[in-house]
Amino acid sequence: MHATSGNSVVLAVPAWIDEVVRGFRGALETDDERMAFTVALSKENVERGGGPFGATVFLGTQLVAAGVNLVLGTGLSIAHAEIIAMMRAQRALLDSPRSSGGRYSLVASTEPCCQCFGALVWSGIEHLTCGANTADAEAIGFDEGPKPAAWVEALEARGISVTQGVRRNEAKAVLADYVRRGGTIYGRPATTRSRT
Repeated sequence: MHATSGNSVVLAVPAWIDEVVRGFRGALETDDERMAFTVALSKENVERGGGPFGATVFLGTQLVAAGVNLVLGTGLSIAHAEIIAMMRAQRALLDSPRSSGGRYSLVASTEPCCQCFGALVWSGIEHLTCGANTADAEAIGFDEGPKPAAWVEALEARGISVTQGVRRNEAKAVLADYVRRGGTIYGRPATTRSRT
């Protein structure tokens, strides 16, 4: 999944992600359709032993990049689905700069944690669509961190619109499946870990 050498760290994104992208036959015109695809990625990641989160970046209705949570496979706390999708999108845009209209959207199977919230602010994303909410992730044991209580308003004040709860039940079902399979709950402070 990753390699280190001297001062470099390389995150290798599993090839299956792009295979799922190429194989997807559904429409990606609406937030609902884009979320269906993103939740399918998160479900596939769980089935392959990864964390229960997926994310995609779109320019208008064109898929630019997809990502899943790679924390378990890499051991890197920063390897959240949103971060992977945004990094891949930024890399793709360096190779082929924005030439058409449309706004950049991030679709996340679950609302962003504090880390992904912070990264989103400077990412160039103009719209965020979320499936499951923060309470859903915390209900299965994840610590989403000290995100502002009014995080939606904070993003909107910066010109990033937010749509919440799209296919929430499907996204929550992936979280529940992760727990049922005995998935590792990572990222909790040591004081919380010692209680479980």
